[in-house]
Amino acid sequence: MKFTVDPNRCVGCEACNGIAPEVFEFPAGISQVKLDPVPETLQKSALAAEENCPASAISHQA
Repeated sequence: MKFTVDPNRCVGCEACNGIAPEVFEFPAGISQVKLDPVPETLQKSALAAEENCPASAISHQA
């Protein structure tokens, strides 16, 4: 599964990093995906991060 973060929507709250630190990082105050594609073992946490993003900046493709 491939996840992306829209840098124009990300507000830098780091909620995704708190939920899925293995998947998301904040090198410059904006979230980025560390793994492409996200392994199956981390997809549940990545989906939870997407669902809980207050800016709806995260999306995914199967």
